[in-house]
Amino acid sequence: MENDRTAMITIGGDEHALVLTTRATKEISKRYGGLENLGDKLLQSDDFTLAIDEVVWLVTLLANQSVQVHNLRHPKDARPLLTEEAVELLTSPADLAKCKSAIMEAMYRGTARHIESEDNSGKNVQAG
Repeated sequence: MENDRTAMITIGGDEHALVLTTRATKEISKRYGGLENLGDKLLQSDDFTLAIDEVVWLVTLLANQSVQVHNLRHPKDARPLLTEEAVELLTSPADLAKCKSAIMEAMYRGTARHIESEDNSGKNVQAG
């Protein structure tokens, strides 16, 4: 997994890479109506339980993307997927606050567009 696309978190003493894949983007869009609505949902939730549930769901989804990519590439060395229950049991509310930052970092890295400008010298020159 390319490091420029991931954000790292620790769950239960184990490091996990959060990565925004096309599959994860589809799941997030189904749940929130698009990536643009995700930040609002995470930052403006007044219901503490709902906010925790959303962070746990996102951590599980994004961490499992890197597991699924690994399993696709290395089927003989398959790793188990995380469950929401495991994430809840292996984290504290303070951990989830750190996870929220990692989620936003993974989203940013997954949607960042690197635009390279072309050298236009010599183009559009009028023939005389």
